[in-house]
Amino acid sequence: MKKIINYFKESYAELVHKTSWPTRKELTSSSVVVLVASLLIAVVVWAMDFAFENLMTFIYQHI
Repeated sequence: MKKIINYFKESYAELVHKTSWPTRKELTSSSVVVLVASLLIAVVVWAMDFAFENLMTFIYQHI
């Protein structure tokens, strides 16, 4: 039981004293980057899906 308590104490101490947390401004800018990248990837995947669907429709209609 002592090992478990010691583990939690050490984990808490590391999170509070040794971890560098981002500022609100850094966190906001990182979140915006992730949001923009996610939207960009979603648009690219949608465009590929749209093109492939039309290509397959064209091929199946002309067979």
